[in-house]
Amino acid sequence: MFQLKPGEALEELFGDHKIIQNCSLYRFTSDSVLLSRFARAKKGDVVADLCSGCGIVGLHFLCLNGHISGVTLFEMQPSLNDMAARTIEYNGFKGARAVCCRVQDIGREYDGAFSLALCNPPYERGGPQNISYEKAVCRKEITVTLAEIVSAAARMLKFGGRFALVNRADRLAEVIYLLKSAGLEPKRLQFVAGRAGAKPYLIMVEAAKGGKPGLDVCPTVFNEGVVSY
Repeated sequence: MFQLKPGEALEELFGDHKIIQNCSLYRFTSDSVLLSRFARAKKGDVVADLCSGCGIVGLHFLCLNGHISGVTLFEMQPSLNDMAARTIEYNGFKGARAVCCRVQDIGREYDGAFSLALCNPPYERGGPQNISYEKAVCRKEITVTLAEIVSAAARMLKFGGRFALVNRADRLAEVIYLLKSAGLEPKRLQFVAGRAGAKPYLIMVEAAKGGKPGLDVCPTVFNEGVVSY
């Protein structure tokens, strides 16, 4: 019989599907849901979710796009990876699995294995500040850098595959530079602001491996902190 562990709760994922969350660990934010909606699926896509945490980005994307072939979640923290694996089991998601490893240690058997990679990475610099190490790892570049994530995505994607990620708006130049340096051509860009007239605080970018130059700047998304499923 399925049982939750101490501190855990089942929360809404999509429709009748639920996701396991733990109040003492890192909990997903609206950034993850925005990314899963920004990324565009193609029929038969094989998807990787890097720095997947509890699995929110990859599993929400799976719920939104039932025509994809499957999704593999890569998360280094065993506690979060375990929650993701049990969320998969609870919902009976076919074609989904959770792999516990660092982004830098993802095996060569995954080279060129995916047509789409997603990532809501830790995008703050600096170490822990009045938060637990487990939460700091999810928010801050303590165990992995953006450059390492981009490099991993580039080798895991087949030619023509896409990489969609979210990051801070003030890191836009760095994001574009790293993507292009890895052979991932930015194709779509969307800013996220808290409200109309406010300064954007996030960016979402989709890049194509081996793509031709040409960037589509999408209308700004306004996120007032209310996530509607």
